[in-house]
Amino acid sequence: MQTLAARLKRVVAEATPRATKTIIWIVRLTAIVSLAMFVLQYTGLLQWISALVSPLFYHVGLRGEAAMAFVSGYFINIYSSIAVISTLDLTVREITILATMSTAAHAIIVEAAVLRKTGTPTLYTMVLRTLACIVLGLVLNAVLPGRPTAPMGAATLEAVPLFSIAGDFWPLFAEWLHGLVKLALLMSVLIYLLNILQRILYEFGIMARISKLLRPLLRLFGLPDKTSFLWIVANVIGLSYGSAAMIDEMARGNISRREVNLLNTHIGISHSNLEDLLLYVSIGGVWWVILGARWVLVTLLVWTLRGYYALRR
Repeated sequence: MQTLAARLKRVVAEATPRATKTIIWIVRLTAIVSLAMFVLQYTGLLQWISALVSPLFYHVGLRGEAAMAFVSGYFINIYSSIAVISTLDLTVREITILATMSTAAHAIIVEAAVLRKTGTPTLYTMVLRTLACIVLGLVLNAVLPGRPTAPMGAATLEAVPLFSIAGDFWPLFAEWLHGLVKLALLMSVLIYLLNILQRILYEFGIMARISKLLRPLLRLFGLPDKTSFLWIVANVIGLSYGSAAMIDEMARGNISRREVNLLNTHIGISHSNLEDLLLYVSIGGVWWVILGARWVLVTLLVWTLRGYYALRR
């Protein structure tokens, strides 16, 4: 019988190669997408895209200027969305709607690539998340009190030039590169440690206990019991940081393709419900609306997908 130290050493040895491979992939992908977004911001194209879609935001109860916050979050991440929101004078209602939409569909390119690695098609993820955030915005605008009666602050394309250089290139580039390096280091450490933790939970039989504890909640959501660990990972640290654990779970054959699609339908729209939720609450969002609206929607979607699979069977 192996000693505790020997078992832990074996777990680390098994986890390191796959974690390293995933770290290289996710950091490279993040760098490419981040560089593209930096170019869009520097040239003013991102502001132009925001102005292009801003008239549509009245239908989800948001003023036109909120388009920049949504677009930046949609393509980049939650932090960029919150940075823009902090410069706007939005109401609690507007922040709550914008936060619900952004948490449902943010970092769309990187996170769709992560879910693709686990077996869910990129197009499915991107279309599902985009439609989900639109539906959430429309529904919340209809049910929350204080619905606006006319468009507010809608930016026009005539007022926003197609190209508008943001400033001196090299200082801005250096700032972007510094932020990217910090993010890459954080992602690398978290992905590596989480991959080791995942294997430790299996090695010592803790995973079965976690699955049993979460069984009632997961069954309410329509998710298989065996997805409990990945559900926790996605909800606590998100898809990008949890990518190694998710990819490893698929590689080990612990979850079928249909079970992965059920899980990814849920966590694609509702994940990172610790940090992201607290960040939006800190700037005025109503947490139970942001979380509850997405949970209701993903529960309906997962059970609909289960019904589809049942009919096909």
